[in-house]
Amino acid sequence: MLPISAFIALLLSGCSDNKAQAQRKIQGIVYCAEANPVSFNPQVTTTGSTIDIIANQLYNTLISIDPLTAEFRPELATSWEISEDGKQITFTLRKDVSFHSTDYFTPTRTMTADDVVFSFNRLFDVYNPFHFVGDANYPYFQSVGMDQLIRQIVKVDDYTVRFELFSSESSFLSNIATDFAVILSQEYAMQLVAQERKQDFDMLPVGTGPYKYKGFLRDNLIRYHKHPDYWKHDLAMDQLVYDITTNNTSRIAKMLTKECDITAHPSATQLETLAARKDIRVDKAVNLNVGYWAFNTEKPPFDNVLVRKALAHSIDFQKIMKAVFYGNGIQARSILPPSSWAFQTQAMPSYDPERAREFLAQAGYPDGFEMDLWAMPVSRIYNPNARKMAELIQSDLREIGIRATIVEYEWNTFLERVGRHEHDSVLLGWAADTPDPDNFFSPLLSCTATFSGKNPANWCNPEFDLLLTQALDTTDLQQRKQYYQQAQQMLIAELPVVPIAHGMRFQASNTSVMGIELRPFGGISLANARKN
Repeated sequence: MLPISAFIALLLSGCSDNKAQAQRKIQGIVYCAEANPVSFNPQVTTTGSTIDIIANQLYNTLISIDPLTAEFRPELATSWEISEDGKQITFTLRKDVSFHSTDYFTPTRTMTADDVVFSFNRLFDVYNPFHFVGDANYPYFQSVGMDQLIRQIVKVDDYTVRFELFSSESSFLSNIATDFAVILSQEYAMQLVAQERKQDFDMLPVGTGPYKYKGFLRDNLIRYHKHPDYWKHDLAMDQLVYDITTNNTSRIAKMLTKECDITAHPSATQLETLAARKDIRVDKAVNLNVGYWAFNTEKPPFDNVLVRKALAHSIDFQKIMKAVFYGNGIQARSILPPSSWAFQTQAMPSYDPERAREFLAQAGYPDGFEMDLWAMPVSRIYNPNARKMAELIQSDLREIGIRATIVEYEWNTFLERVGRHEHDSVLLGWAADTPDPDNFFSPLLSCTATFSGKNPANWCNPEFDLLLTQALDTTDLQQRKQYYQQAQQMLIAELPVVPIAHGMRFQASNTSVMGIELRPFGGISLANARKN
């Protein structure tokens, strides 16, 4: 078997019957990724590692959010209008946008309103032939209630689409601008229906983005080719290869040996080594995220708020910040990061083992108990080393009589089992998709997020949900801020999750690679990446 480096070199070298082309070295970028993708369709997952690989490389959305100004900007829609009551949003679509031509699909037309209607109808229309493909699970849209908000989507003409809502919602455009709201090919979908191959829809993708899918070898690599008819520009490299390397140290080693051009999430301990190299550039960006410890509040004893308070007071936060983040993070003072416009400093649980023991005694557990502590196996912005964090928490828990067993699984298996709420407690986190504060509440802690399996605390509080609804029902910024501040206070009082830290986003790349976008929210974009 060829080593991965030789396999990638072979993929990038290419071949051709044309002698002149054969002698030309095909240009490409190799990105060291930390996990296999869960899917190749952003509609059906919220996994950050997957979104980084697929969203901005394969697809486009109707609109996006400018990372500097936070203003909406046109993408596949050139303009949009909102009715006075906020219940109708009409998008004018861009013309001459080509879908990918792949080994398994050749489009006969460009994007039209039919594709937009199909893409969003899949989410809530039970008569859409693809609604139940993949168990009808659309975690982001379900968690924010999008499937309950849209009354219908109307094709006005070939290049005009109108979204009609049951009620106005202040975050609707923000959700339409997320990496999950991609536009898919209706023509491709209908081809799969005719071929009785609907299950291929989310794994053999067709989009409008700068790259098109070529192949995937699990635990090894993903290969994309340049989309030659990309509507936006002609900057894409000939090939983009994702080298799947789950071990963080191995990813850094491949950067040093130039087997990879880019790698995400280098740990704080590796930054000095990387920065010392003249051929490697380390980029750093503030990112809207939070790392937290979530308790399965439907499982005893974690259904008891006194137990949750005891666990929260057992943590030595300062030790975690030093040993896990190495000064490259901010200790959390709320579920929201300080850069959010709705942030309010909360009276966070302090490290106080004696108080933790008192809470345990009040809850009826003076001698402690046994529990599981699940640690994610990948490095993420909000938690660069979950195993190390789990070991520190395990040690702290031992001091108050609680015996914790650390549990780990392969990343995709880990997420599936957490989604089924098999855990006692879990170290996870969230990186925002938009600057709207609701992005930290509804997708993580709403009742609808619990039903869709994306609420790791398994916590459903109608009073909390009412605050979120009230915040979304108004466009008055001060009123929204008041509702979100009450929501933050309720989370600290109830502690379904303990916010731990907000991390920095790091990325290492070869100095020959230019045009990488490190944004404060959303997935990584290589749409403008190129080599000098």
